[in-house]
Amino acid sequence: MGTSQKSAGQPSGGNGSKAPGPAQDLRPGLTVQELGWDTDVDDALRVQIEDAIDAGMIEEAEDAVDVVVLWWREEDGDVGDGLMDALTDLADDGRIWLLTPKVGRDGYVDPADISEAALTAGLAMTNTVGVSPEWSGSKLVRTKGDRR
Repeated sequence: MGTSQKSAGQPSGGNGSKAPGPAQDLRPGLTVQELGWDTDVDDALRVQIEDAIDAGMIEEAEDAVDVVVLWWREEDGDVGDGLMDALTDLADDGRIWLLTPKVGRDGYVDPADISEAALTAGLAMTNTVGVSPEWSGSKLVRTKGDRR
């Protein structure tokens, strides 16, 4: 994986508009770590994210990161384990964008499992949005009591 390469393509909205979600939550200068990348991810969404931060996402962090983009599918295992891994390099005031396949898609993760995993990991879900035709995004932040 490593530092990702930008892909050409239209944003997931299809008409040139940006889909709601991670890209609109970002700005140039933020460090974004991408975890769980595989060939099924939405490349147009990845381009939107990288355009928003004016840089590539990183896989391995040397310092604390501002945002973790975590692609997760049911077959990846316990989403709670994935969230705990995502917290490893996350800054105290950072956030996680958990991206999961939408209902009816291969790899769909039940929202109840996400809520339970977030609570167990000391995270609060602030919103969930459709970020592309195939993927939903849940924005998670540390609860006030769990900040380092």
